Amino acid sequence: MAFRKFQADRLFTGSNLLDETYILVTDEKGKIKEIVPKAEAGEGIQKMDGWLSPGFVNSHCHLELSHMKGLIPEHTGLVDFVISIITQRHFPEEEILQAISDAEDSMIGNGIVAIGDISNNSISFAQKAKQRIAYHTFLELSGFTPFIAAARFEKGLEHYQQFEKINSKSHLLSMAAHAPYSVSQELWKMMQPYFKNKTTTLHNQETDFEDAFFMNKSGDFMRLYNFLKVDLNFFSATGKSSLQSVVENFNGAKTTLLVHDVFTSETDIAFIEELSKAQQNQYHYCLCINANQYISDAIPPIELFRKNNCKIVIGTDSLASNHQLSILDELKTISKKFTHISLEEQLQWATLNGAQALGFEQLGSFEKGKIPGVILIDQIENKAITNNSKAKRLI
Repeated sequence: MAFRKFQADRLFTGSNLLDETYILVTDEKGKIKEIVPKAEAGEGIQKMDGWLSPGFVNSHCHLELSHMKGLIPEHTGLVDFVISIITQRHFPEEEILQAISDAEDSMIGNGIVAIGDISNNSISFAQKAKQRIAYHTFLELSGFTPFIAAARFEKGLEHYQQFEKINSKSHLLSMAAHAPYSVSQELWKMMQPYFKNKTTTLHNQETDFEDAFFMNKSGDFMRLYNFLKVDLNFFSATGKSSLQSVVENFNGAKTTLLVHDVFTSETDIAFIEELSKAQQNQYHYCLCINANQYISDAIPPIELFRKNNCKIVIGTDSLASNHQLSILDELKTISKKFTHISLEEQLQWATLNGAQALGFEQLGSFEKGKIPGVILIDQIENKAITNNSKAKRLI
């Protein structure tokens, strides 16, 4: 059997950073054989400038919104962004399908090997069935008024069953609630059996007024419901944060990805830590910093998550809220805002942590027998990525 041998300035394993004296050995298809000192590697070593890393994991994306790139102006705030998505997302099917294909090409090209993808319908099914990249599809349901819960669930279940036809280790499938402010308790109850022993996800605290809505039934979401002509007489404020108001519904899930988390508090984190033990559910916090800046010019409290030893993963959100679907560009923004966080730590968020959160055991690290993809990140200076850094997939 032929082997490939890679040497670079640094070798990031998924959890540790090794120097240039170590060689990564794979087979022709990218299965990891071993990491050995150069003196033991023999001939045929490919020497490259930059850092070697396992392939990136995009833990949160909306592939089906790829046709909306550049359509929504920046800094509109979440309510106007949501209204734009609702009113402007309908394009000819062939345009949507082409945009989905182009977006997938782009992600593969910039080193992404797995995606946690939000799907509100089955339009991305055909692309995912090609199995060019690993997907964990989260079939997302929403519907805030109780009387539409049954109809929304039945329609969502139809799409869920369509995705079930992709029978592959590189495609996982779960059901997901959109957000605390968009799912009724009746709909939560219908979805709960589909969380059992699986990974699910939730858009969480993307704005400060999300908490205001649950605390005292106020804030800008009132304008959204007025636009949607939703009668809120059925809803009573819980007096708690939005996150604390709904997370009991994840009882039975194996893993939950909380996405955005821009206004998640230390009290919320402590609450989740205790609940996680009771539920035996591992919570991850997914950062989508470029989308947060695009929509609301805001950034998540990354230092708070680090201080509390939270499991962090990285996502891009959609092309409706981002200029590109690039994990490296997410890390560039984080590096500029938080210059003291090492690239080594950020790469673990973007590789091993993401693979574990999505349930892809064969990805995320250079461990023997895994097939995580091999990427090269160049133009690194003083152990930090630069504006000129690019990621290239080698296998």
